[in-house]
Amino acid sequence: MGFRTGIVGLPNVGKSTLFNALTRTAAAQAANFPFCTIEPNVGEVAVPDPRLAKVAEIAGSARVIPARMTFVDIAGLVRGASKGEGLGNQFLANIRECDAIAHVVRCFEDPDVTHVEGRVDPVADAETISTELMLADLESIERRLAGLVRRLKGGDKEAAEQAALLERAKAALEDGRPARTVGIAEEERRAWNMLQLLTAKPVLYVCNVEEESAATGNAVSDRVAEMAKAEGAGCVVISAKIEEEIAQLDDAERAEFLAAMGLEEPGLDRLIREGYRLLGLQTYFTVGPKEARAWTIPVGTLAPQAAGVIHGDFERGFIRAETISYDDFVSLGGEAAAREAGKLRSEGKGYRVADGDVMHFLFNA
Repeated sequence: MGFRTGIVGLPNVGKSTLFNALTRTAAAQAANFPFCTIEPNVGEVAVPDPRLAKVAEIAGSARVIPARMTFVDIAGLVRGASKGEGLGNQFLANIRECDAIAHVVRCFEDPDVTHVEGRVDPVADAETISTELMLADLESIERRLAGLVRRLKGGDKEAAEQAALLERAKAALEDGRPARTVGIAEEERRAWNMLQLLTAKPVLYVCNVEEESAATGNAVSDRVAEMAKAEGAGCVVISAKIEEEIAQLDDAERAEFLAAMGLEEPGLDRLIREGYRLLGLQTYFTVGPKEARAWTIPVGTLAPQAAGVIHGDFERGFIRAETISYDDFVSLGGEAAAREAGKLRSEGKGYRVADGDVMHFLFNA
């Protein structure tokens, strides 16, 4: 199960620099002019989780395979993008394919890096992009509603349900609120997600600050944090320049560099953790002598569906899951000791997997 986070923002806010750091590549060109990213660059990054190394050490696993998250570097949007300004709707389509949006906002002053609006105001920048996404959603909703007219006249129940959701989203957007503020019942969730509204996606604001403010943020990033809190969005402070430097260092150099900068961990770790929280994700582990592996699932996932992340046959032929909590696995020293202590549980189809569970699935082929 892959999760895609689209990195968006106005031109020259540090999106491509951040992407380069995140993916430890130079695939995304970071240049001081708008629209240097034409096609969306896509990169997969390992999800940092110290628990994985611990369970692998205990089990003597030959390979360690972390969970992965996909980041998509999407070219800078500008005012009027919903009407084709800049590089227009091409990029709105790229956002539509993502599960969440990491919205990079510029919270640093630098006379050598131009700002497309001629000033540094991240809250106004965020409003610019939010407005463009809302306008694009409104246009999409109007088009979809028009396309449902004939089916509605014929009494199509599915069309009526879709139209009702579209009307609720339209009302919110016309009130100046993104679609994610609409209250959706659990039984409506699947139909709602199929609408693929841009402003229904969860948003994480990434405040790109100067190096001196990487540990604490600054007065400008504080304003973004207040805005994010009011919206129910996530917010992290990162110095893209520092992250790019960290990405080039080995483990020992990285630890020394972080300590010198007053940072406990790289910004990537914070960004991933906040992204997980935003998307309602968690991790479980499979462990053995050949490999230890982390798997990403939504919070509340039942055991058969968690097994299906590994392979569809595991879900279809699910019998039961042998489960050990992470704490028990570590404190007791592995599977054998956990079994002897009665801490290995046999869970059925109704079990909701907990974060950090160490699992072994039994299934019919």
